[in-house]
Amino acid sequence: MPQHYPFTAVVGAEPDQLDDMALALVLTTISPAIGGVLVRGEKGTAKSTLVRALAAVLPPIEVVAGDRFSSDPADSALSPDGPFGPDAPVESRPVRLVELPVGATEDRVLGSLDLEQALGSGVTRYEPGLLARAHRGVLYVDEVNLLHDHLVDLLLDAAAMGRSTVERDGVSVEHAARFVLIGTMNPEEGELRPQLLDRFGLAVEVAAPREPATRAEVVRRRLAFDADPTGFAVRFADAEAALTARISAAQDLVTQVPLDDATLVSIAELCSAFGVDGLRADIVTARTAAAHAAWHGRTTITRDDVRAAARLALPHRRRRNPFDETGLDESELDDLLGPDEPPAGGPDDGGSDGPDDEGPDDGGPDGGGPGGGSDTAADAPAPGEAPAPSGGDSGEGSGQAAESTVGAGQPVRARLLQVDGVGAGVSGRRSRAVTDDGRRIGARTPAGRSGSLHLVETVRAAAPHQHARGRADGGRVLLRPADLRVAVREGRESNLVLLCVDASGSMAARRRMEQVKTAVLSLLLDAYQRRDKVGLVTFRGAGATLDLPPTSSVDVAARRLEELPAGGRTPLAEGLAAAADALRLERIRDPLRRPLLVVVTDGRATSGPDALARAHRAADHLHRSGVASVVVDCETGGFRLGLASVLADRLGAQHLPLGEVSAESLTSAVRTVREVA
Repeated sequence: MPQHYPFTAVVGAEPDQLDDMALALVLTTISPAIGGVLVRGEKGTAKSTLVRALAAVLPPIEVVAGDRFSSDPADSALSPDGPFGPDAPVESRPVRLVELPVGATEDRVLGSLDLEQALGSGVTRYEPGLLARAHRGVLYVDEVNLLHDHLVDLLLDAAAMGRSTVERDGVSVEHAARFVLIGTMNPEEGELRPQLLDRFGLAVEVAAPREPATRAEVVRRRLAFDADPTGFAVRFADAEAALTARISAAQDLVTQVPLDDATLVSIAELCSAFGVDGLRADIVTARTAAAHAAWHGRTTITRDDVRAAARLALPHRRRRNPFDETGLDESELDDLLGPDEPPAGGPDDGGSDGPDDEGPDDGGPDGGGPGGGSDTAADAPAPGEAPAPSGGDSGEGSGQAAESTVGAGQPVRARLLQVDGVGAGVSGRRSRAVTDDGRRIGARTPAGRSGSLHLVETVRAAAPHQHARGRADGGRVLLRPADLRVAVREGRESNLVLLCVDASGSMAARRRMEQVKTAVLSLLLDAYQRRDKVGLVTFRGAGATLDLPPTSSVDVAARRLEELPAGGRTPLAEGLAAAADALRLERIRDPLRRPLLVVVTDGRATSGPDALARAHRAADHLHRSGVASVVVDCETGGFRLGLASVLADRLGAQHLPLGEVSAESLTSAVRTVREVA
């Protein structure tokens, strides 16, 4: 039975009509120096299916028989198992697809001391990691955006240098590590930093097809595969073999494709016109254009080759700020490339004319979103700004006409927000915590086989037992599994920032809502940089909505915030209850991540009977649960009820008046919040 779905059976991966993702995967295997592929897309779009099927269509490789590092017989100098003589036996084997789990430890990736050999035989022997196993193959990281930053840096550095150096646990080893790095991710679960995004050679956006006939064909093939995997594989065996032969021919041909001055100048003009930083874009585009020409059986680079390369190599490099959209204006690309050329080679694979990667324009974080530029009604003070002794907000009826949407201003860089003490949460960049990475501060007995070996503490634990174990004078130290100690490391953890935003009619004044959104957007920018989780609860009208469950995707939170309308009554109790429910569920899913609740409101409660009393009871419940909080008081005007200050007292929260809310003052207040035990 075949392990994976056939590559050519995926709709859009037929050799003569490759879509963007399939084309990018093929090109980077033709020329691994391109630097790998990042695939971004929603769940259920065959990202993992296509990547796992890739290895089966790659031509086999020759390796030195018995070498754990898959050395090329013509270049085995960097193999720690060598040296190998000219008569060393050679064997042919399929290309490996090595998957790196999100929860992998650094020693599993790099390799480390073989503990069984060290403890059982006293022999120092290096145990290869995933990078060694992936040499001359494909290294696949699913959900690469959830991988710890230090591991991502390690992977990309190894991919760029072509080798891995290990200096740890008494081991000093260097070995070749040339592989095709492929990462897949769902942007809704968090983004990669722009610096890391740039290190991937190519990047593509994928989405499920919208045409009913195409969707039906996808389902039809999947059901056929599930019903008879072997028969289904036989049906596509000829197409798989033809694809393998074509990739092999292109791999041989790509070294014969010259990059002439005219092509290099054209590529440089494109990169300059699209404003990409650095020169990596130029190099990757040139290599991709050469691979695209070889894929078509040509040794001359044409306009279509450059166009296809630019579409795959440039869009993700235009993203400079965390909330910038990726994408490329293809009409501008065509204008820069000039008029079409007549065909000069093999058949078009459709890759250069594939579906547009750009999604709909949501306006971004600068106020250009839906309604962001409107000055009608939003500039006027909200009715709730006038003194209202009853606490009611005029204009808070059920009609939708009273709603308005105001964009945020430009966010600013926030100062570091920290929680005192040492936590034990997920590795990040905010508060001190015991994590898998960081500086070594102690040792512990291992739970299972996890953790990096602490040699000094292991020897210290074994020392008192040497006489009883019969160690001879001058003999080696006698170790037992019970002596094993692994390092305890202190690094940084990430936190959960849950935003609970009042979007009722009393918040609809343009200047007030813009200030609030700007401050919250600045917190989101800081959370992006610190690798935090964020969540967004809004309340207006008759209830509250969890607009964004806790996630690492601050981009989605920023878009939801930008598009947030204001209007209706103020269900404060429902908002606090929704926040409490979100925190309770997240504590079950992620018990070690410490939360911070930011409530943005004027303290009014006007929805339902006993609205204010119910809100205070909800605040008391949150206070008893030990949630650290900040209340941003949005009440303005000469006559103030002081309800937000009362709410802060009930929550045990820091109180911050709206008049003092800039991004800097807000984050300074958050920094002073201390976790309630």
